[in-house]
Amino acid sequence: MLEKVKILHIIKSLGRGGAEMLLPETLKYHDKHKFEFHYIFFLPWKNQMVEAIEIHSGKVTCLEASNNIQIFQKVPALIQYIRQHRIQLIHCHLPWAGIAGRIAAKAANVPVVYTEHNNFSRYHSLTKIASRLTMQLNQLIIPVSGDAEQALRKFVSDAKLKLILNGVDTVAFTRNNEKQDLRRELNIPEEHIVVTTAAVFREQKRLDNFIKIAKGVSAKFKNVSFVLVGDGPEKEKILELSKPLLTVGNIYFAGLQQNVKPYFNITDIYLMTSDFEGLPIALLEAMSMGCAVVATSVGGIPEVIENGVSGLLSQAGDVDSLEKDVTLLIENKDMRVDLAIKARERIVQHFSMKKMVQELEDVYRQYAKDRV
Repeated sequence: MLEKVKILHIIKSLGRGGAEMLLPETLKYHDKHKFEFHYIFFLPWKNQMVEAIEIHSGKVTCLEASNNIQIFQKVPALIQYIRQHRIQLIHCHLPWAGIAGRIAAKAANVPVVYTEHNNFSRYHSLTKIASRLTMQLNQLIIPVSGDAEQALRKFVSDAKLKLILNGVDTVAFTRNNEKQDLRRELNIPEEHIVVTTAAVFREQKRLDNFIKIAKGVSAKFKNVSFVLVGDGPEKEKILELSKPLLTVGNIYFAGLQQNVKPYFNITDIYLMTSDFEGLPIALLEAMSMGCAVVATSVGGIPEVIENGVSGLLSQAGDVDSLEKDVTLLIENKDMRVDLAIKARERIVQHFSMKKMVQELEDVYRQYAKDRV
């Protein structure tokens, strides 16, 4: 019997962010007869994905750190883990985990690949400098969108780049008829159209614009409810902006959720107001669940959404245009339903988890083959 190929994922946290959520989702589909998966993360309070990974036989370790400098200081512990567990390939995610992982891989003489989940040009200047100093240690860099790939081409050779688009489990993320319990829990009337977003509450997501749109739409329609799923550093700011809507009872903060499917299941319109993105997992999940999408045309989003066919796109920060699109879909049920159907078709055909995992396993075989 052949020994399993041992892969170590290194990531900053295992909270409910897009990159973090991909790890348990891809693990479901990986061939665990041929691969053994290890996971190291650093922020102990962001551990929501740990259980989902362990359920599917992933081996999770937290090397506790509270900031990027402390993550860098964990390089000796990473080297020790790599050697102790005879890791054959390291797969890093997100900048500072990538920096530490590359240095540890070099010291342990183990190949390393890195997934770029965002547009590199958007990072803090110190992060960009530290990343570029170590980037050539990667055997391969995997951008998740054409936008992310283009940003990397400025300083990375084509030979070291391989585009692998994010995917979603289209079987698990399928709409069903079990809606009423959650609607009752949130006190959303059955006749209300539901507009939802799911995001980490941080500046790039521009949830302040989501609230502005909610206020504008609520002034015109009384049969619309807004749901925000998530948490993060901007929560208090967003709550403060939402007070007028909270008073009339048509906006709901669901908090951090391990399972977003029930929320997408009651959603008619998924509204995304980000200033920049990679290829957002929550968007793919919402489209797979048959939600009509209104979004900003940033990052990899235009690679997913065909404007006017599988969703509606506006420029980042254009609140008036986004509100106009939401209004259009509220007033035009036929268009809303058609966009929702086309959204799911788009994901099933081009952004399935199965396709993504097959491409990742090809990479693992290629770069770990000399160590098997």
